[in-house]
Amino acid sequence: MQFHADKQTLTDLNVLGKYNAGSLFSLFNRTITAGGEKLMDEMFRYPLTSHSGINDRCEIFRFFSSNRVALPFSRDEFESAEQYLMSGGANDHYLFSLLHTGRRFLLNRMGLKEEYQLARNGLRASILVLKKLIPFLQALQGQASYPFREETEQLLTAAGFQPLLQFLSRSGKDRLSLLQEASLDHLFRNKSYRHMHQLLGLVYRIDVAIAVGGVAGEKALVFPVALPSAEAGIRIKACRHPSLENAIGNDYCSHAHANICFLTGANMAGKSTFMKSVGAACYLAHMGFPVAAEEMQFAVKQGIFSSINVSDNLNQGISHFYAEVLRVKEVATAVCDGHNYLVIFDELFKGTNVKDAFDATLECTKAFGQFCHSDFIISTHIIEVGEELKPFSNVQFRYMPTVMKGHTPTYTYRMQEGITADRQGMMIIGNEGILEMME
Repeated sequence: MQFHADKQTLTDLNVLGKYNAGSLFSLFNRTITAGGEKLMDEMFRYPLTSHSGINDRCEIFRFFSSNRVALPFSRDEFESAEQYLMSGGANDHYLFSLLHTGRRFLLNRMGLKEEYQLARNGLRASILVLKKLIPFLQALQGQASYPFREETEQLLTAAGFQPLLQFLSRSGKDRLSLLQEASLDHLFRNKSYRHMHQLLGLVYRIDVAIAVGGVAGEKALVFPVALPSAEAGIRIKACRHPSLENAIGNDYCSHAHANICFLTGANMAGKSTFMKSVGAACYLAHMGFPVAAEEMQFAVKQGIFSSINVSDNLNQGISHFYAEVLRVKEVATAVCDGHNYLVIFDELFKGTNVKDAFDATLECTKAFGQFCHSDFIISTHIIEVGEELKPFSNVQFRYMPTVMKGHTPTYTYRMQEGITADRQGMMIIGNEGILEMME
């Protein structure tokens, strides 16, 4: 089954986007190959739902986090080789390679140099990259816990790969003749194309693993432990957001008999950041990526639903409140089908009046609590709802405190147990002198 995270959730948690500032993808995307970047993007779009698959991927990244290595070539070197090597595979006849090479050579002599130079530069870049790459892979093979050992050994010892290795071992810096170029073109892009394709795939996986392992070490991220979904619950120690510098971590723990975290606190106290932090950790964990925490253990979920920045739709005549209602209905449909999700609701029903918001938040929270296979984090400013929920044993009450320094509110960003009594809205308005301005 595919992990579910819809467009609303991906936007709320800022998951995707190479050029999206602060996105989780941009945080980890330090790949130097186009194929590695594409593979990274696929991992972000398709998290895993197998606890063994998640743990296996974590072990791959853990190796490269502990053994800090770098691919032995530059982005530009590999890009030229990659484009050249991936353009092969059309036929398996040396004569065709000779004819194509001769044609490019003649065009070059006629002043049409682009095609000839492109192929020649790609061939030379491939030789350069492979001369660096083969010893690099052989050195990794010498490390006991290298995760791609079997794949690397099979590739380097394959019969079809031996002519290439033999050439690389004896080739010098001499200028290549036309016949040599044709022979090598046939070897690289035809005879050994399948093995070259496998080699590139291995490079992409190593590229991603180096990138993820490097971020893990630099930002002190930890590798989560995935459990079968039947065990239920999530436990995170000192969870923080990976995109924030010097962030303060908070613990989060849920299980089948305490599956609702009811969160209160003033604006700017850190509620939304905490919820996004847990959501980001859960999403990354299902990818097998490291998370911003001191420790994390979780039962595999089938997806994440969030409702943090739900907006209206003027074209469809959908108000903000009705958009919230539709979102809650969507989540209810999913959890009623028996699927296990992490659900994040930031200030339920803030688009309607206080009385309706109170009633709706209370009744929906009680109803969602019946589905112990899913976990819910629900925040609100209507603290009176918390008093009504106290009889329910599956609800955990947490709040983000406000500390007053004179007439100025400050925030610790450290979550505490209980329900807040803070009401500083009018004080903040007063501090800004808004009413005085209008007198």
